[in-house]
Amino acid sequence: MTNRKINKIFEVNCGLELNYQRFASGGAGDKTEKATPKKKSDARKKGQVFQSREMTASLILIITIVAMRIFGGTIYSQLTQYIKKTFNEYLTVKDAIDFNILANLFIDALMVLAKTVLPLLLMALLAALIVNYAQVGILFTMETLKIKGDRINPLSGFKRIFSLRSVVELLKSIIKIIIVSWVAYSYLKSKTEQVLSLMDTDLMNVLIFICDASFTVALRICMAMVILGFADYLYQRYDYEKNLKMTKQEVKEEYKQMEGSPEIKSKIKQKQRQMSMKRMMQDIPKADVVITNPTHFAVALKYDTEKSSAPFVVAKGQDYIALRIKQIASDNKVQIVENKPLARTLYSTVDIGQAIPPDLYQAVAEILAFVYNLKNGGKAG
Repeated sequence: MTNRKINKIFEVNCGLELNYQRFASGGAGDKTEKATPKKKSDARKKGQVFQSREMTASLILIITIVAMRIFGGTIYSQLTQYIKKTFNEYLTVKDAIDFNILANLFIDALMVLAKTVLPLLLMALLAALIVNYAQVGILFTMETLKIKGDRINPLSGFKRIFSLRSVVELLKSIIKIIIVSWVAYSYLKSKTEQVLSLMDTDLMNVLIFICDASFTVALRICMAMVILGFADYLYQRYDYEKNLKMTKQEVKEEYKQMEGSPEIKSKIKQKQRQMSMKRMMQDIPKADVVITNPTHFAVALKYDTEKSSAPFVVAKGQDYIALRIKQIASDNKVQIVENKPLARTLYSTVDIGQAIPPDLYQAVAEILAFVYNLKNGGKAG
């Protein structure tokens, strides 16, 4: 078989292997995991939050209409007074209208405008702040003001026009038109006889009916829009959560960044154990006695009144470490005493550097007395 054929077979096999691996790991790149708190926090810092503009607009419109209903009498009286004053004081002047008259007329118009429109604007502003705070909370970011290439890219704009979001917005607009038309038609249909009877009434009654009908229709439309806004809020929340979904690999990478890589953490713990073991072995020559099982457990004790009121554990170990402790103790002429139950109890209940519990004072005191007697008698263990 020639080298060319061998290379061809190798390339084909490699291609099949790569395709197989891609098929086997097909779900690795799918965004199936919910966004983590860190991902949501980062998105919020960038100004990526969800809110329903339909809910905001409908509630603002309701507040404005209610405010117009409340301040309607005041607005009517202010406008009536202004019109009367204009016709009685300014337009009846026989001389030519000078600059002062025009200035007074303009100032009066501004005052009336402030008295009639300002309360409505303040109510609408307050409603907008409350609704937006309820949906988003307090958020200030400059990220949304930055110029991004995809916003001015015609191709990206073309994709947004035919995206799912655009279809949803179109459907919402159609639904709003249907709702407004149906509410207005159903109300006016129920008032058909009253509308026909207006032909025999004066102009004031007609105006009153038009105002009442307009207020009722607007309020009903707003209530229907609130329901639509609530549905839109749920959709915006779903779409927001969907867009923030993460792949399993992204979740793992974020966990590594926050908690540290498991491999690194394992190496750190291993290094810490090695350092702790090294310190423990260095403290064994300072011990007064090593209590053994005799082969499975070994616990080194020291009694130093300056550090502790009771003997404390200098080192302890099991199996191989126990043999190592006994070897170091023997090399440094530290007395080794065999006491199986005491060695097992000390190993399982007392940590390194910790003083022994009071219920073991008697047993340990007898062993230390034995060790001190051996040292004073000149006998080595």
